[in-house]
Amino acid sequence: MTDHIKQSFKHLGNNNPGYFTELLPSNQHWRLFPDFRHSTAYLDIETTGLSSSGNYITTIALYDGKSIFHYVKGDNLEDFKKDIKEYKVIVTYNGKCFDIPFIENHLKIKMNHAHIDLRYVLKSLGYTGGLKGCERQLGVDRNELDGINGYFAVLLWNDFKKNKNQKALETLLAYNIQDVVNLETLMVISYNLKLKDTPFSRRHQLLLPLLPEIPFKADMKTVEKIMSRNIYIN
Repeated sequence: MTDHIKQSFKHLGNNNPGYFTELLPSNQHWRLFPDFRHSTAYLDIETTGLSSSGNYITTIALYDGKSIFHYVKGDNLEDFKKDIKEYKVIVTYNGKCFDIPFIENHLKIKMNHAHIDLRYVLKSLGYTGGLKGCERQLGVDRNELDGINGYFAVLLWNDFKKNKNQKALETLLAYNIQDVVNLETLMVISYNLKLKDTPFSRRHQLLLPLLPEIPFKADMKTVEKIMSRNIYIN
């Protein structure tokens, strides 16, 4: 125990969450969050389909609690490879099954980050129904983006590519970025709820983060147009 304590102090000082992820079971990785929050990125991708075979990434959103980054296929998608190396921990929703394998396959990189997948953290707390369902249950508001989901994100990309509709791309990016901004809020809420089962629930509670200004706005005319042209079920 003494050796582990000494090693823990050493790896905390060296900003190495990998030491702890190797020792902790995956259902305890949420404990990494406060000590490595400064090295954490919230990550979400949009794609043309659910399978990495025959489909591709359209956009990636990245948020580190201060700065927002976005990547678009055909523009700056390759920049993600370099930028993601700046972080030690990633937080996703269902990223272990979807986002990370898709990125690794599509961009031909290996992501060895410590990974907190909120799908499993929230499920252990009794919250299911996908990212949007968990948001609704926990009172996280999407405002005008409420009602847009992953299927609609594909329609937005198709409108952008086929009709050169820049507003469709901006709406897609607004949706994608809203996902990662909300991931920080959900991470803090989940962490605080998890603390209730520990002796530290009062001393280690985290404040909800301030929401940043998202650099893109959803164009409701584009949304309504796409909805009218497609059989769309939310």
